[in-house]
Amino acid sequence: MMEHLFSANGDFLMQDESKAAFAVIRYNFRTYAAGGVMAIVKGRTNAEATKSQFEVGQSAQDRQEGWRYFLEKTDLKPGMDPEAATHARENRQDVRESEGS
Repeated sequence: MMEHLFSANGDFLMQDESKAAFAVIRYNFRTYAAGGVMAIVKGRTNAEATKSQFEVGQSAQDRQEGWRYFLEKTDLKPGMDPEAATHARENRQDVRESEGS
């Protein structure tokens, strides 16, 4: 029997989302600039909470300039150094883009 889980906002989660790793990514929606990986967290609920913490701690000026956060499912290790995770993610994107050319 599949375990039913719900996120903090009441959304239904599949069991694998509670065990999957998620990257919290910073980006600028105005300039499309990448801000990098902020954290790798296990479970969607934990990732959403972490993303919310970044948003709450964000300065008004930072937000005004267009900086936002989103979640991305990943196979990177939870707790991984954000700088190393950013480099790994960028390298993977480069490989995908070069294969698609």
